[in-house]
Amino acid sequence: MHLKSNNWLHNIVFRVIVISLFATLAAACSGTGIVNLVSKSYDVSHIESLSYGNKARASFDLYLPKQANSQGETTPVVIFFYGGSWNRGEKSEYQFVGRRLASEGYIVAIPNYRVYPEVRYPDFLWDCAQATAAVLEHLQTPQFAHHAPAQKIYLMGHSAGAYNAAMLSYAPQYLNKVGLGPDTIAGFIGLAGPYDLYPIKVEEVKPVFHHPNYPSDSNPIELMEGAPRVPALLLAPETDNLVSIKRNTLAFADTLESDQRSVQVETIKGTDHVTLIGTFSPLLFWKQSAVAPVLRFIDDHLP
Repeated sequence: MHLKSNNWLHNIVFRVIVISLFATLAAACSGTGIVNLVSKSYDVSHIESLSYGNKARASFDLYLPKQANSQGETTPVVIFFYGGSWNRGEKSEYQFVGRRLASEGYIVAIPNYRVYPEVRYPDFLWDCAQATAAVLEHLQTPQFAHHAPAQKIYLMGHSAGAYNAAMLSYAPQYLNKVGLGPDTIAGFIGLAGPYDLYPIKVEEVKPVFHHPNYPSDSNPIELMEGAPRVPALLLAPETDNLVSIKRNTLAFADTLESDQRSVQVETIKGTDHVTLIGTFSPLLFWKQSAVAPVLRFIDDHLP
């Protein structure tokens, strides 16, 4: 009994120390600085601000494994689109995602794209499509030959970025315009995405999609007829006060399944809309991680 009490006390003290340390570091860092700082423990290569055009914010960062692939193997490529209600976001804030996946042996690209009020729908989707084509073009140069990048890619996104990735996966006109066919996409990975967007209730999002005159063919859940048959992994937090899990993740999964499409759904316990993507950082070690199902999905759908 005395031993159990001591263990209980030690656990409490440990948790207090961790929380205090987190609070101290959080006070010293702004935004995602703390999670990016901790993620530097992953030993990967990082190439910043490769261009994909002349427009504002037209650049992407690359994260690569330190070790080259064995002969005859290819390296999976993941392109990650961040969220921010199409009003904000910056690729440098998501180093922790790039570093985490690159440490598992994947090539990861994180593009910037233009946001409101500079642009509205669908301009940011054209940016994402151009970035996708540019990533593949860059990876085909001799500089990356020792990594043997795969020609098929995984499109992944969180929140608004999940919407972007879904639209590129299931609305083929975007990738077609940049010379990529639907067979370019090996899989779609969406984290807490708004797949049934309308009617929009969030005020800052309304002007992005021309409220109340919503454009046709702009709602992922309505795109299945004739859409490419891209396998999907849909991850949801346990609670979400911003994007309804039932209306979006679960309903989108039902739509995919009813059309006999490949879809996996998983709820990440102990997370909310923000900490879902935050679990890619080792800082949130006490929460269930979204990384494991992503790794399984990629490995199960290797080109």
